[in-house]
Amino acid sequence: MTEPGTGKQPTATSSVTVAYKGYLTSGKVFDQSTSSGATFPLNRVIAGWTEGIPLFKEGGSGMLLIPAHLAYEDKSVGTIPAGSVLIFDVKLISVN
Repeated sequence: MTEPGTGKQPTATSSVTVAYKGYLTSGKVFDQSTSSGATFPLNRVIAGWTEGIPLFKEGGSGMLLIPAHLAYEDKSVGTIPAGSVLIFDVKLISVN
């Protein structure tokens, strides 16, 4: 965690707005939000986000390094190959 934040802390069932960039260990970016972020319910995303985002408080930022078993396991999704480790730079903007 680069910055833990000082606002509200989400739970695994919170809806959050997060600015993020997701990339593979090769450095290839597979997804990113705008600087204003995207809103997600944490119980409807990959397990790595459900477990990782609640470690931040609003205003917090850092990196999530997500092993395949907490991401898409042995499935290919879009441009993400099966068995991939995912890396996300995230900033928790708000807990909604």
